[in-house]
Amino acid sequence: MSVLLTIGDFSRMTYLSVKALRHYHKIGLLEPAEVDRHSGYRLYRPSQVATAQVIRRLRDLGMPLDAVGEVLAAPDLDARNAAIAEHLRRMERQLDELRGTVASLRVLLERPSVPIEVEYRSVPSVRVLAIEGRVGMADSGAWLLAARDELRAAVPNSRRAGTDGALYFADFFQSDAGRVTAFVPVTDPVRASGRVETGELPAAELAVTVHSGPASDVDRTYGALGTFVAERAIGVEGPIREHYLVGADDTEVEQRHRTEVCWPVFRTGHG
Repeated sequence: MSVLLTIGDFSRMTYLSVKALRHYHKIGLLEPAEVDRHSGYRLYRPSQVATAQVIRRLRDLGMPLDAVGEVLAAPDLDARNAAIAEHLRRMERQLDELRGTVASLRVLLERPSVPIEVEYRSVPSVRVLAIEGRVGMADSGAWLLAARDELRAAVPNSRRAGTDGALYFADFFQSDAGRVTAFVPVTDPVRASGRVETGELPAAELAVTVHSGPASDVDRTYGALGTFVAERAIGVEGPIREHYLVGADDTEVEQRHRTEVCWPVFRTGHG
C-alpha cells in the first residue's frame, strides 16, 4: 500500500508553505498525487518530496515559476542542468549590475553634483539610416544595442559620415514607453531594408557635454546638463541626442565609455 501524505505533513517535509503548495497545484507546477473527491484534501507521495525541494531551491535563487516549470519538464538531466546554468548566468549578470548600482549610489551620496563642461554646437541637417521604435525605459539599453548592431550591418564603413547615436523624444521620459530613434549618418543614400529606414536629422542648436562611464550613470549627466540649460532659460522643445564616441565595441571597460549628451537650445539665448 503506497503512503500518502497530507498537505500539512508534506509542507513540513519540504519547507514549502501550504499556501505555496496550493498555488503550485493551481498553476500545474506541482500537482498532488491525489485529491480526495469528498473533502478536497490534497495528498502527496513521499517520492514528490525531492521535486518539491528542487522547486524551493530554484525559487530561493530567484527563478520565475515558468522557468522552474521548464526545468522540471526537461527531458533529461543534461537539459535540466543547462536550464539551471543559464539562470545562474543571468543571476551573475544581475549581481554585476547590482554592484554597479551600489557603487553609483555611493558616489552620488558623496558627490551629489557633477561638474561638466558644456559647449554650444550648431549642427546641420544630416542624412541617416535609422531604426525607430516605441521603447520602454527599462528596455532601452537592450533595444539600442540590437538596433545599433542592425544599423552597423546595413552601413559599410566607407559610407559612414559620422558617429552613430540616438534621439530620445519627450514621450520616452514622460510615459512607460516612448519614441526612440537609433541612427547612423551616411555620406550618400544607402539602401534600406527591414526596419532600417532612410531619413534626415534636422539642423539643431545644441548644448553638448560628454558623459564618461557606464550608461547606468548617464542620468547624472542629464541632470547636470538639464540644470545648466534651465538656469539660462535656453531650452527648447526637441529630442535629446546622444552620440556614442566610445562604447562596448571599442572597449569592455565601461569606465572608458564616452557619450555626448546634446540638449536642444535657443541659440540667441546662449550666455
